[in-house]
Amino acid sequence: MPVLYARIPEDRVGVLIGPGGHTRADVARRTGARVEVDGEEGEVRLESPDSDPGAALKARDIVLAIGRGFSPERAMRLLKENTFLGVLDIKFTTGHHEKAALRRIRARVIGTRGRARSRIEELSGCSVSVYGSTVALIGDEEQLDRGTRAVELLLKGSEHSTVFHLLARLRRNAAVEEATAPVDDER
Repeated sequence: MPVLYARIPEDRVGVLIGPGGHTRADVARRTGARVEVDGEEGEVRLESPDSDPGAALKARDIVLAIGRGFSPERAMRLLKENTFLGVLDIKFTTGHHEKAALRRIRARVIGTRGRARSRIEELSGCSVSVYGSTVALIGDEEQLDRGTRAVELLLKGSEHSTVFHLLARLRRNAAVEEATAPVDDER
């Protein structure tokens, strides 16, 4: 039986466990993996059954998403086929390690009353979470590409309007490509 380990911040352990252990049990039930949480250390042990060796991988991604600030409901989006988790380290992207700089840069991604984050989600199709010194995204490959590009531009200081116009253009181009793509009728 494949076994994986994940570590999440201590302040997110309660969210992973959930009221009465409901969230942990739900992750286990929906992925088929056995999920054990060490509440004091933030370490999570994930074990796949022999019948589905990928179960622990799915469960690990959900656990890591919850650890990066997503609600359990939003993290469950990772159960969909071809949906992935991406994590950007603000410190690595910007080179800023001071608390004041991190706070300012995080605020650029979140925006006033969360409007910038919501707009990125709307235009890219990704779910976005800003937690600690990271920005996490959940989406399919194209959505992650668009969302990551937008976040990186904001982290590097691009104007919000420029980033949102770029996202809108990328979304329109993707819609046009999808509409003009040949239909594959191999049945």
